[in-house]
Amino acid sequence: MAKIKAGQALAQVLKSWDIDHIYGITADSINNTVDGLYQERAGLKYIQVRHEEVGALAATADAKLTGKIGVSFGSAGPGATHLFNGLYDAKMDHAPVLALVGQSSTEVMNTNFFQEMNQDPMFVDVAVFHKQVVSADQIPYVVDEAIRAAYAQKGPAVVIIPDNLSGQEIDYTPIKTPKIYQQPVHSAIADSAITDTIAALKAAKHPLLWIGRGAAGARQQVVQFSEDFQVPVVAAVPGTGIMPSDHPSFMGSMGRLGTKPAFEVAQKADLILFVGTNFPFARFWPNNIKVIQVNNNPEDLGKQRDADMAILADAKEFLDTILAQNVKLPASKWLKAAQKDKANWDAWLEKLSKNDRDGLRAESVMAAIKDYAADNTVFGLDVGNNTEWAIRQIPLNRSQKFTLSGWFATMGYGLPAGMAAKLSYPERPVITISGDGGFAMVMQDLITEVKYEMPIVNVVLENKSFGFIQHEKIVANQAPYGIDLQGANWAGIAENMGAIGLTATDLPSLTKAFAKIVNNDPVDTSFMPLDPQIFDEATIKSFREQYELTDGQPALSEILNDLK
Repeated sequence: MAKIKAGQALAQVLKSWDIDHIYGITADSINNTVDGLYQERAGLKYIQVRHEEVGALAATADAKLTGKIGVSFGSAGPGATHLFNGLYDAKMDHAPVLALVGQSSTEVMNTNFFQEMNQDPMFVDVAVFHKQVVSADQIPYVVDEAIRAAYAQKGPAVVIIPDNLSGQEIDYTPIKTPKIYQQPVHSAIADSAITDTIAALKAAKHPLLWIGRGAAGARQQVVQFSEDFQVPVVAAVPGTGIMPSDHPSFMGSMGRLGTKPAFEVAQKADLILFVGTNFPFARFWPNNIKVIQVNNNPEDLGKQRDADMAILADAKEFLDTILAQNVKLPASKWLKAAQKDKANWDAWLEKLSKNDRDGLRAESVMAAIKDYAADNTVFGLDVGNNTEWAIRQIPLNRSQKFTLSGWFATMGYGLPAGMAAKLSYPERPVITISGDGGFAMVMQDLITEVKYEMPIVNVVLENKSFGFIQHEKIVANQAPYGIDLQGANWAGIAENMGAIGLTATDLPSLTKAFAKIVNNDPVDTSFMPLDPQIFDEATIKSFREQYELTDGQPALSEILNDLK
């Protein structure tokens, strides 16, 4: 037992959980806690951000990228409220994070003091754990408890600390309970579930495997399953990269962030094996598709789509079990057609990337990023049209990683995610991709990257518009009101902050810089009226001309008819 200040004991608890960096901005209501971080600065790096939102988003990105808890802090009042964007992102994407929130000293609480608020009720909806400590001795214990809760419930935990308490000396003995946070999932899979699934796959004419983040770590199994059972594979966007993105049987994702082949196989499928995902748009699949859902969370079974069969199991264990049956189905016309559809799509994207006659295209920028990226690059993706272009083309076929704001979908996620990636994987190249709208929300923290000498490539696609919303207004036949943005010299801003700023406006300059881009509306793959068996000629012609789908993109039904 030793006498140390409670704030230092708090920092020691963080270090005992292998937490090596923490984001935040200090202030008078959290100064004693920050002083504790200073006392334990060897092995626990304080990253001073310029906005608490950026720190909270970076902490969430840490958790998504590594599986380990991310930590940020903010002062009482405005510091606390600025954390919410990152905390809600963590809640929606089930990421374990810890937020340390300052509070006025106990002697002035309940006296209407400067910035004094009743903060605990603020976190009721967002946090899986929220407590305000009432004594200095509680601080290390409650912080340890919060970390365990964040891991166990996969969400944000909040500890509110009156500043005078973290500055008091306590008798502290390090907590010796083992730091266990990984939760192995072992669900007994009934033999009948496996045999019934195999029978359904054999009976189906157009089977499809649909995976999500729950299948992470099962790349080999997914590839083998696709090959053994002759099925194309579609991924929910967060599950992109589980199957190599350049595999001929990987169709991509369905929806606005998706691809033509993914949309078409979903429309033609008669059986979907729905594994490790709670894909929210499954409710829009055609009604005549049989669904077999595999998920390790019983609450997610049938949540988005009524399932014909529901199997409570870990995705990797399920795939291992079914592959152990050593079933190999014969070559499939269905899979060959899907592979041809995917090859046509990839060729179309490549063709677009080489055309700058009307200005620099986003597809060109993504192609350049693909050429520039390494096998272990980590990508931080913002929200908007930039996400569509990125998820279709960035390489996720080796050991690359990426993170994005999935369910919460908050703009401004890209830059903080890049900071998290460089801190969590300092030896890997890091690239962020943002639109000018999202980047402008957080661009002040470019100076944080400069301060801590983080070598990050931040790509800003400037179209001077909220492009994702622009498309929605086009579809709704609404006036493009409120979506135009004032442009800026983004490279100049970077230079003024001490970074390197470069601008690209055509293909020759693209190899030197990725900053400025024309405002093209990316093809909407959530609904693609291309099939002549379903849609009339005028509708198909209009859609093809709108998105330049006039060359090398036959409908899947046409490919099927051409194959003998």
